[in-house]
Amino acid sequence: MSRLSFLRNPLPAWRDQVRFLWGFRTWRWTGYLLWTALIGWIAIWFLFARGLPTADALLAYQTPLPTNVRDVDGEPIADFSRERRVQLNYDEFPPMLVHAFLSAEDKTFFSHPGVDFGGLAGAVWDYTTKLGSGRRAKGGSTITQQVAKNLIVGDDYSIARKVREAILAFRIEGALTKQQILEIYLNQIFLGRNAYGVQSASRAYFAKDVADLTLPEIAYLAILPKAPSNYTVERHAERALDRRNYVLRQMEENGFITAAQHTEAANAPLGIVPRYALKPSVTGYYMEEVRRQLIDRFGENADDGANSVYAGGLWVRTSYSGTVQDAAENALRDGLSRFEAGRGWNGRLAKIDVSGDDWPRALSNANIGAGYSSWKPAVVLSRSGSTAEIGFEDGSKGTLPSWGATMPKAGVGGRAFDFLKPGDVIVVKGDGENYTLKSIPRISGGMVIENPHTGQVLAMQGGWDARGSSFNRATQAERQPGSTFKPFVYAAALDNGMTPASIIIDGPFCVFQSARLGQKCFKNFSGANAGQQTMRWGVEQSRNLMTVRTASQIGMDKVIHTADVMGVGKYPPYLAYALGAGETTVIKMVNAYSMFANQGRALQPTLIDYVQDRNGKLIWRADKRVCEGCNMPRWNGKAMPRPPIRQKQVIDAMTAYQMLHIMEGVVQRGTATALRDLGRPIFGKTGTSNGPTNVWFVGGSADMVGGLYMGYDNPRSMGGYAQGGTIAAPIFRSFAAKAMKDMPVVPFQAPAGIRMIRIDRKSGRRVFGAWPDNSYYSSVIWEAFKPESEPRRTIRREEIAADKKATARATSDSEFLEGQGGIY
Repeated sequence: MSRLSFLRNPLPAWRDQVRFLWGFRTWRWTGYLLWTALIGWIAIWFLFARGLPTADALLAYQTPLPTNVRDVDGEPIADFSRERRVQLNYDEFPPMLVHAFLSAEDKTFFSHPGVDFGGLAGAVWDYTTKLGSGRRAKGGSTITQQVAKNLIVGDDYSIARKVREAILAFRIEGALTKQQILEIYLNQIFLGRNAYGVQSASRAYFAKDVADLTLPEIAYLAILPKAPSNYTVERHAERALDRRNYVLRQMEENGFITAAQHTEAANAPLGIVPRYALKPSVTGYYMEEVRRQLIDRFGENADDGANSVYAGGLWVRTSYSGTVQDAAENALRDGLSRFEAGRGWNGRLAKIDVSGDDWPRALSNANIGAGYSSWKPAVVLSRSGSTAEIGFEDGSKGTLPSWGATMPKAGVGGRAFDFLKPGDVIVVKGDGENYTLKSIPRISGGMVIENPHTGQVLAMQGGWDARGSSFNRATQAERQPGSTFKPFVYAAALDNGMTPASIIIDGPFCVFQSARLGQKCFKNFSGANAGQQTMRWGVEQSRNLMTVRTASQIGMDKVIHTADVMGVGKYPPYLAYALGAGETTVIKMVNAYSMFANQGRALQPTLIDYVQDRNGKLIWRADKRVCEGCNMPRWNGKAMPRPPIRQKQVIDAMTAYQMLHIMEGVVQRGTATALRDLGRPIFGKTGTSNGPTNVWFVGGSADMVGGLYMGYDNPRSMGGYAQGGTIAAPIFRSFAAKAMKDMPVVPFQAPAGIRMIRIDRKSGRRVFGAWPDNSYYSSVIWEAFKPESEPRRTIRREEIAADKKATARATSDSEFLEGQGGIY
């Protein structure tokens, strides 16, 4: 446009200029807005989206799951979890349950892109208006946003969290299908009673699986995600009914149920089972040891790896046998109670405040182990005349009459009832109304039962009750085994030329220690000596002098080597250790005795058979042998496939059997005759340590070996009368009478090469012919010998009189040295 034309007609030109300038400014402001949006998005990204998981991470996400534990028969018995959860696939959720949660939480779930913009705007406005008031704004979150919040973002109360939640919700919707999102949500959501996910909640509230839930039960679960504590049946039953019926109305409005279904369900009671009605998980010393071993191997939390104990969803097969465990627990508790019977009440176990209404929680937190299932922890609430009101952990109450607490207080005297005061935590037994006072023994002990063929630990009891004391005396208590150590001395002797018929002097034995200490002289428990006797007789009667003499003759280096290779412990080569002065644990002793029953082959005690990950893949196994053909789809009719025996031979198989055979004599004629009437072959050895501070028994049958000790946690004398044969052996007998009742009677199997020969167990001489049972030679038995060690000298009837005189005569050390070795 020229200057002249503008002057002739200025108005149209001006309009063109304005139109041009307006167009330029529009584009410029549009650019400004675009740049502002871009910069804002970048700012939001750096401020809120950084650190959120990527799509690949979301696809790989696995819900934290508890570790599930099964027993030796494959039955579920326990789980290790901080969050009780059972994962299901989407197809396993009943459609009605899905409809209920959608009606209660997110009606437009299948149509929105992850965020309900109307609901989100309302939530932001509500947050703004309530800012500073102390009131919490409504959530306005979709199910996808709840997944984001519960899985990744956290639950802090802020605008930033809502923004991060929305960003992640979009990302989740882009990476997962709606069904996958719902699967995560229904498996993850917290629903109270420490239940995470609908399957776990179904069991917690109704003691059934989700597939078995009724419509009103499904509707109740659907009201819980927002605030489970607001709808507990114990405190807010009416509120729970109203909210449940609201969900039912929503389901009807959404077309998921009919009016008739709605009416029927709305009239139904809640039907929630009490917490204490749920089947308890197996706990105790065994499960705690399993938990420790799993944590040592796989880690504890999700940060420790995909297969961690509390998040990995492991499936663990253990060697735990409920029948054997119950028998061991009851037998040990009975023995502990029996030992302290008549000593009186040991006093209160704790003191709590009962002035308020929170005493049930305080009583539960006191962590009292009552032991027997019929015993209960209780707290004295008040006393009035001849009765005391007591309360229990579930909030219920009962009466303790004075006649139920007449036992004297230990060390003081007087009726125990007179010492009770409000707040005293005690243990009682009763029928629901009147109770009697019980006393938790101060003495304790440990017990282990093992399969001698495999090393599987079938049962373990580490004290009175794991709830009262987590210290596992079966695996952690180092105690002197006393005479239960002697079989390792004699096993070393059998490996070094001696036989069960070898003659050993049961007489005075002293050793020179040093110029300062002088001589150390050993003695038998009874203080008496019996002269020359066979090795077998010495083991059966647990003679100390014969044991130290044997150890001295063959060399203590051989004895401690045998104890070492059998896993008992590493000890210095001092003669006192031949009598059990070294410390060891019950589980080590039981495993070593199991090696005797396993023909001298090494065993490793195991509580866990194998571990699978959440998908069923085997990730660890105790038995690492390869079994060719064990998994064949169909048996081919040939010999059944078996894994090869690859256990290390730690002692000679014939030596192991000889010791086992000798220890059968301990049960038949020696210090463990309390076990003689069990009606099956039993071997074992009793033990009593100096003091006596500990009493022991270890032994068992061909298919089950066990052992136990009793003693105070701070070692002190149990009383001069305490012996392994009179205290520990009867406990094992009580256990075996129940645990072995239905087991087949199996003899101990002798290895190849063993020769059974009739000998006199007192003189060690080979016997020909039959002798009357009431004769001097009623001690004639079949003895196990190695091929090169058969006794050559024989005894006949005419030698009886002369032999009686020889046996009665005191035998000197010089006579022993001339005839030692036991081969005539």
